[in-house]
Amino acid sequence: MVVLSKIYTRTGDAGDTALGDGTRVPKPSLRVEAYGTSDETNATIGLARLHAEGDMDAALSRIQNDLFDLGADLCRPDMDADDTAEYPPLRMIASQVDRLEAEIDAMNAALTPLRSFVLPGGSPLAAHLHLCRTVSRRAERLAVALMTEEGCNPVAVKYLNRLSDWFFVASRIANDDGAADVLWVPGANR
Repeated sequence: MVVLSKIYTRTGDAGDTALGDGTRVPKPSLRVEAYGTSDETNATIGLARLHAEGDMDAALSRIQNDLFDLGADLCRPDMDADDTAEYPPLRMIASQVDRLEAEIDAMNAALTPLRSFVLPGGSPLAAHLHLCRTVSRRAERLAVALMTEEGCNPVAVKYLNRLSDWFFVASRIANDDGAADVLWVPGANR
């Protein structure tokens, strides 16, 4: 259980921050950028949820919780940490990726295949989901760079990769099951 009784600590005033294992690193470090952009993705989902209802809202809520798990995972560089420690590291697991894939497949089954690229827009929910998609892609790029340079849980990277796909398919659902998608017309303004 997390208890936050004091919000500011002043420990980051010099430009560094503590990772989940207590290590202090500069705030613009790749690891902090990766989990910070995951948090930014989560914030964009909060905006999308202003327009979501029912099953879509419930799915977005689950994803928001997963993204806190992902942030906890990325902020712990000690990939070989002992799982029997007092506070074992929280890691993303394959079933979280599997759930996204199952939800993508279920949503996609209702959609007509695309014959053009989709421009971000349409309904307010779809537009916000496209923003979620692009921010999650940036989080994925940072996580891939982190995995290459320092190492991180590869399942976290897979999750972010599936997540952007989830947002894309969900945006089509939010656009009247694709009927209101805004399609790219190559060379339309020449």
